[in-house]
Amino acid sequence: ISKMNKDAQMRATINQKLIETGERERLKELLRAKLIECGWKDQLKAHCKDVIKEKGLEHVTFDDLVAEITPKGRALVPDSVKKELLQRIRTFLAQHASL
Repeated sequence: ISKMNKDAQMRATINQKLIETGERERLKELLRAKLIECGWKDQLKAHCKDVIKEKGLEHVTFDDLVAEITPKGRALVPDSVKKELLQRIRTFLAQHASL
């Protein structure tokens, strides 16, 4: 349990530093742009439409739709985008090694 607490505390500290420096917003904008660029957004939009057609608009809640598309959305993120984001986070952490 102690290791889990330490990990959660470290994640919270890193997240706070990302927010304070504005890096979190820059990473979100980069991710948004990359996902649009690679067609991810269009693929997910099409998947949403398929789910709604299949279940019927009146039978789908927002929460149902999110639960249905989240796994596919995560799976569709290209490895190159994940790697680039991870590299940017690693660079940030190296520059802020005092965390």
